[in-house]
Amino acid sequence: MDQLLPSLPKSRTEPDGSAVIRVLSYNIRSLRDDEEALARVIRACEPDLVFVQEAPRFFRWRKHAARLAAKCDLVVLSGGGTAAGPLLLCSLRVFVERTEDVLLPRTPGLHRRGFATAVVRIGAARAGLVSAHLSLDRGERVAQAAMLLDRAAAMDVPHVIAAGDVNETPDGPAFARLAGTLQDCWSAAPWGGEQTFPVSAPARRIDAVFATKGVEVLGCGVPVGLPGVTPGDLAAATDHLPVLAALHLPAAP
Repeated sequence: MDQLLPSLPKSRTEPDGSAVIRVLSYNIRSLRDDEEALARVIRACEPDLVFVQEAPRFFRWRKHAARLAAKCDLVVLSGGGTAAGPLLLCSLRVFVERTEDVLLPRTPGLHRRGFATAVVRIGAARAGLVSAHLSLDRGERVAQAAMLLDRAAAMDVPHVIAAGDVNETPDGPAFARLAGTLQDCWSAAPWGGEQTFPVSAPARRIDAVFATKGVEVLGCGVPVGLPGVTPGDLAAATDHLPVLAALHLPAAP
């Protein structure tokens, strides 16, 4: 029998208007694998927000994103093809103030990258969101990490959550740049598994959830052993493992 994880806090709104939320970051490899297994994993995690990387971005990409959201009892928030792959999904608990898809400068010979961003409210808490998939090229990756931090600082919100595929481990310069300004949620409150790639034999932590300092991290990690998340579904869904975090967002002043 698979060992079950310690419980992770469920989503709720506190009497003071602050919110406990579940955030999932997941590279879905353009839905090239088992979409039903992927949807089962996402539903079992019960997220309020899903930060997707490698969403479909070409032919009928909006239809594919909407179909996945519906299978997970979520809706499309922003991103997809217009952000070069990053996508945001959310539950109906989330009130959307604004969204913006951001295309980053393109380096000849490398894939175009972008950010899916939004400002949302949950209860009386308000936060900015950034879903990102950084470059395979080291120099471009470091520059994109700086752009992500600049974007987060310019969102004019009390708190920011950024998540995605960093394409390097925590000892790399881009990851370190992000973790030097934002909380690396797994380091702040480890829960579940650590390594995220490749799914067949996880050996590297290249996917992460980050949050500004005012956000309380209640737990973060790969949800192997979470009720409803099976090894078979994780292996069939995509080539990355997901990262699930429970966060407490203070009410906006």
